[in-house]
Amino acid sequence: MRARKDPANPADSESAQCRAHAEGRVRQALAGRPIVLVGLMGAGKSTVGRRLAARLGMVFRDADNEIEAAAGMSIPDIFAVYGEAHFRDGERRVIERLLHEERMVLATGGGAYMDETTRARIRAHAVSVWLRADLDTLMRRVRKRSNRPLLQNADPEGVMRRLMDARYPVYAEADVVVESREGPHEKVVEAIIAALDAHLAGSGADHGDEGHRSGDGQDDGHDDG
Repeated sequence: MRARKDPANPADSESAQCRAHAEGRVRQALAGRPIVLVGLMGAGKSTVGRRLAARLGMVFRDADNEIEAAAGMSIPDIFAVYGEAHFRDGERRVIERLLHEERMVLATGGGAYMDETTRARIRAHAVSVWLRADLDTLMRRVRKRSNRPLLQNADPEGVMRRLMDARYPVYAEADVVVESREGPHEKVVEAIIAALDAHLAGSGADHGDEGHRSGDGQDDGHDDG
């Protein structure tokens, strides 16, 4: 059983105070800009995004949910009826609209950041965070769900490998990179806040080792491919 933190313990109190200071610095440095989470399906963008928004006192938005609401149908149905090109066009327009909101954490679908126009808009209006995960971690998570259109085939692991090969070099353009591993959700939230704090202060802008933190981003959303 995990030991409870003692509010009277000076070490616990100091740790909480440090976290609060980091959160305050990040909020101030963002100056209202959104935080945009990018990465492959299964990276944990929705799961982590909700917790990150709560920690920073920001609104959480899931781009896939917003697309479904605008279209009046599910993403698998959009793919099936209209095809991927139609979905990507709607995705581009929805993200453009959402980027005008302030004090928001936005979880994007796996293919959204691959669009050059969307990347440019994110770069201009937000701070981007890539939740990076290895193949085994991604496959463990996505197997729990059946609403991944790009994986509905005989070789989902092969598709995931190809997506990683094609997308990871592009995801690497994000402002901040954080490792998404198995474990408590709060670990990756802490890692993102620390990496954002460093980046926004100017020390993490080069994507060096300081910008890469380990954590967990277990997936409970439907991050689209």
